[in-house]
Amino acid sequence: MEQVGRIDRGDGVELAWAKLAGRGPTIVFLPGYNSDMAGAKATALRDVAIASGNAMLRLDYSGHGDSGGTFTDGTIGRWADDARLVIERQTSGRLLLVGSSMGGWIALLLARTMPDRVVGLVGIAAAPDFTETMMWDSMLPAERALMQQQGYLDVPSEYGAPYRVTRGLIEDGRKHLVLGAPIPITCPVRLLQGQRDADVPWETAIRLAAVLDSTDVEVRLIKDGDHRLSRPADLAILAATVTTLLGEDGG
Repeated sequence: MEQVGRIDRGDGVELAWAKLAGRGPTIVFLPGYNSDMAGAKATALRDVAIASGNAMLRLDYSGHGDSGGTFTDGTIGRWADDARLVIERQTSGRLLLVGSSMGGWIALLLARTMPDRVVGLVGIAAAPDFTETMMWDSMLPAERALMQQQGYLDVPSEYGAPYRVTRGLIEDGRKHLVLGAPIPITCPVRLLQGQRDADVPWETAIRLAAVLDSTDVEVRLIKDGDHRLSRPADLAILAATVTTLLGEDGG
């Protein structure tokens, strides 16, 4: 039976979570930018946890899903801190982090700070440094000027209504860039990446694999896969990947 709850992070903003009891390592799902813990990948992983008997934690960052707070107040550092707080309050022991898109970046940040707890990491279209390489670098000079002037830019999205990118998000993202130097993560890492991803170039997965200190890194390119990787076949690959890692860990 899945338990749900909320944590006050100390400033009146409550963070929503859902967890299954079970053995370790605990599977932790980290959603993407402007996404939440109720999506197909999260629920597919919940099925994996139920089948394997492993504990699982899902969560929403502030401004996302069922959590409180305002989306435009969020930054990479703020959302990483949100995730860390929920993990520290709701789990113990070993962790298998699974991050989708922005969640892949946050998983990397968390794994660096919790090396004794994180025994595996799975990135699904992981998007480290995306605020710089996929947002700022793609803006026209006039768009950059407008953002600097008014503090935000409204960007069209193929997934729904336009979303607001703030200057604070861009500036904070620069404090957390990881691809420019070796990443001191030594646990097994699996990167799933669609080659028809219109948001994250598939080469990002190759670049990320190259800078990880871990020697146990595998990249799986899905030739016809898009950014979401939420088709039944994609979810089956995700489930098999996580199940195999759990088995290798003795879970």
